[in-house]
Amino acid sequence: MNVKPYPKYKPSGVEWLGAVPDHWEVRRLKYSLSQLTQKIEQRENPIALENIESWTGRHIPTDAEFEGDGIAFDTGDILFGKLRPYLAKVLIADYPGAAIGDFFVLHPVEHMHSMFAFYYMLSRDFIDIVDGSTFGAKMPRASWEFFSNLQFFIPPFPEQQAIAAFLDGETGRIDTLVEKKKRLIELLKEKRLALISQVVTKGLNSSVKRKHSGVEWLGEVPAHWEVKKLKYLLKIPLQYGANEAAELDDPELPRFVRITDVDEDGNLRDETFRSLPAEIAKPFILEEGDILFARSGATVGKSFFYKKSWGKSAYAGYLIRARLNQLNAYPSFINYITKSIYYKQWINSVLIQATIQNVSAEKYSLFLIALPNFAEQQAIAAFLDRETGKIDPLMAQVETAIEKLQKYRSSLISAAVTGKIDVREAV
Repeated sequence: MNVKPYPKYKPSGVEWLGAVPDHWEVRRLKYSLSQLTQKIEQRENPIALENIESWTGRHIPTDAEFEGDGIAFDTGDILFGKLRPYLAKVLIADYPGAAIGDFFVLHPVEHMHSMFAFYYMLSRDFIDIVDGSTFGAKMPRASWEFFSNLQFFIPPFPEQQAIAAFLDGETGRIDTLVEKKKRLIELLKEKRLALISQVVTKGLNSSVKRKHSGVEWLGEVPAHWEVKKLKYLLKIPLQYGANEAAELDDPELPRFVRITDVDEDGNLRDETFRSLPAEIAKPFILEEGDILFARSGATVGKSFFYKKSWGKSAYAGYLIRARLNQLNAYPSFINYITKSIYYKQWINSVLIQATIQNVSAEKYSLFLIALPNFAEQQAIAAFLDRETGKIDPLMAQVETAIEKLQKYRSSLISAAVTGKIDVREAV
């Protein structure tokens, strides 16, 4: 990639931008991009915020039906999500349609190349400036008055075309690499799931005699295993959590665990920390080895395995706590069962019978578990700890590589559209 700085720069007069190429012109955004506001009722080609991938400008198809009027846009127009959580959702239209929701819908004027403007507004520096201007307590959003008066530093039109073409090529290559790495993560996840599912239902010895479990989706299990309902493995009955608002964030108080605090790897997110007053939390304090189940909504069936290392914690009302009798049920083994295909199939079978996405404590208590003796449970859990301990670091490495590629993509866009690098000879 043959890129270098421009031969001559001038002060931009904008603190975040610094110097810009000497021949670039400055215009306020509203003189380069006109705002479209025409409302239409037709639902052909609707685009909502959920249809745009943050930071990439990629369209994400969904089957959702959108309500309300939309703003008409045409091919080459730019949609900019103006709500603070969605400011990095920027899309250039490939076809006419309707923007549904909180967007600035922008049409490039004659001197502005649409793809250059798209990349400019997708650059991290631009997003940060708009983010800092948002107002409103509940749903902060950018105002048109502020947004339209932002300064654009614009190269001649042929140079805009060259920058856009350069970024098309480079971001395309980066995106291809990212997609390959994402696929690798999916394959590793599939391998992990298959390994857990095999071992928690068939055991470590493939030569032992088997019997039918009596459970359709569980199939055959080792003949010496028992099939028991979850309620018979509990120290105390399943219990719902605290129906309290998550208002406090005092680290000296017990953490208030909600299912949305739990990431895909079963860890608690630091950035979503909330706490409860000690007296309110007291009946809901978790103990080592407790398992939490989500009972409703989009996360129904999701589980969380509590360890003391998370610190003193209580749990929310949309969660159900299973406290196991550790004389016959090894918590780590039961936790691995909740990560198996078998468990997912059971959840789906329960949901098919329900009118809403809900699995109650009563239903969870009837979950059938193929159970070896305690020593074999420990051996299986130790085996899975070792084997998943080999897979998990590989996934973490690939995720780190993806993060680095995405940061490089963002920095490359910023460097090109602000004139930090001269790409005219690179295309």
